[in-house]
Amino acid sequence: MATPTLRQLNAFLATVEAGSVSAAARLLNVTQPAISQQLRELERMLGLRLLERAGGHTLPSSAGHALLVHARRTRQAVEDLMAAAEARRGGETGRVRLGTGATACIYYLPPVLARMKQRMPGIEVIIAIGNTPEIVRSLEAGELDAAVITLPAPLGRSLTSRELCVDPLVAYLPETMVPGRTTTALRPSQIAALPLILYERGSGTRNIVDAWFRRTGLAPRPIMALGSVEAIKVLVGGGLGATILPELAVQVATPGLAVLPLRPRLARKLGVVLRREKLRDRALRLFLEELERQKVHRSPEYS
Repeated sequence: MATPTLRQLNAFLATVEAGSVSAAARLLNVTQPAISQQLRELERMLGLRLLERAGGHTLPSSAGHALLVHARRTRQAVEDLMAAAEARRGGETGRVRLGTGATACIYYLPPVLARMKQRMPGIEVIIAIGNTPEIVRSLEAGELDAAVITLPAPLGRSLTSRELCVDPLVAYLPETMVPGRTTTALRPSQIAALPLILYERGSGTRNIVDAWFRRTGLAPRPIMALGSVEAIKVLVGGGLGATILPELAVQVATPGLAVLPLRPRLARKLGVVLRREKLRDRALRLFLEELERQKVHRSPEYS
């Protein structure tokens, strides 16, 4: 039985990703008729219509959507093969595609990436920022090589994780909003009574915060929910509300703003996640080595 060729799968994936056959041809540096021929042969071989037109764009059909993840995994397997060959040859170049959240990207990973660059000047690091569920999906599909995310997370059997650090969560609010001007830990009821600006739903940190409130029978409704830790800090700094943030994000004191612990204590764990069968080429091994150097339990009492 005939099987799809890598050229046919690349034509299919490029068309979906670029949005049209002509754009796919430019992406792959081939002619448009060549792409069209590869697509026709692939559809004829599979006996399925994989693409359809809508609003001036080429989109995957229902069948195309179902096969998309398998096509991407096949492409990733070939890329892993090439990476294995490159690792055999040695050399000073490599690539790591990393998924992570904004807080880890801004406050945890820069020293790791700087040391990687020193050790392998030709390394290319591609970072995708997102919430934990979408990062996990991209990792499973082979679109990412590794992820640094909040644990625990719902991971399929194809993935494996390792804890990196424990990061306490703290209250971050204008000093004028501190209940009774206290300098001690704040309880859920005290924070719930304030106008809250929290992470958007779906993020690992937001899930942890919501569970903390639920354990005391509270379900506060934030006045705003955002995906950017820096945007949240700006809004709190403007006096619009209070928030709960990872301690990593608020280590530098800001006049007029208070950073207070929580009671009961609350923390999140950062961890690195990989596909179990992922080939660990030189670039990925370098990244994991530098993560291990960065692996410090800053607050062991939370573990």
